[in-house]
Amino acid sequence: MDDQFLHLSGFLRALRTIHWPQITIELLLIGVVVYWIVRFLRGTRGARLLKGIALVLITLYVIVDLLGTQFGLQRIEFLYSRFLYFAAFAIIVVFQPELRRALMRLGETRLFRGWSQQIDEEVAALVESAIYCSRRKIGALVAIERDTPLSGMAEESRGTRLNADLTAPLLNTIFFPNTELHDLGVVVSQGRIAYAGVQFPMAEGGELERELGARHRAAVGLSQETDAIVLVVSEETGDISIAERGRLIRKLTPEGLRGLLAELLGRREGRSFRQAA
Repeated sequence: MDDQFLHLSGFLRALRTIHWPQITIELLLIGVVVYWIVRFLRGTRGARLLKGIALVLITLYVIVDLLGTQFGLQRIEFLYSRFLYFAAFAIIVVFQPELRRALMRLGETRLFRGWSQQIDEEVAALVESAIYCSRRKIGALVAIERDTPLSGMAEESRGTRLNADLTAPLLNTIFFPNTELHDLGVVVSQGRIAYAGVQFPMAEGGELERELGARHRAAVGLSQETDAIVLVVSEETGDISIAERGRLIRKLTPEGLRGLLAELLGRREGRSFRQAA
């Protein structure tokens, strides 16, 4: 009983010696870094991989800590510490595309994106191109990047880098039948056509109606893995659709498309569309 009291007294004395403001600041900084990493990877393939790595490391730590403490297995603890060095290096290699995109975006900001004319011009060009393709039954597939970067996916699928102004005539030219890039997708980033000829990840066939083709499956598939807004025009029917967060909004009118794009891209005037819908 006396030993337990002594241990409790020592624990309380140790608590009083802790510099709580410093500890609080350190925990807040760690929390900010973890939140930034999770937010940056949210909706990407890297997020799933990060969860798997975290689960493996936590499980190994618990097992090794218990074994090392209970049975005095110092060699296992030594090997585990060396394994952590190898894991840190492997994480850098595996997440190299994400790290590169993060460094590229350190100087970028979107704080004032909703107040600029960029959104209005972007929406106008997309709607004009969608109308053109819809009337002529030209298939089109356009991903509008939001917070989740799409450059890594575009580079992995060997998309053609354009970095061109976003205009309806250019989109119409890209998607015109029998051209080199018309069958695949376009990536729009920061109000510019960043890539063309990009292969988007496909949604599972059972998740969509049988009448929908590869473009719609690619649109939904990309919207499931990222927060991108994906505009798709059917080659068979000319229907205009938007895929966002894994759901497909079909058979939009030009005005409905304009309102929905404005809303999803952060403009206030788009709210009336959702209320009307």
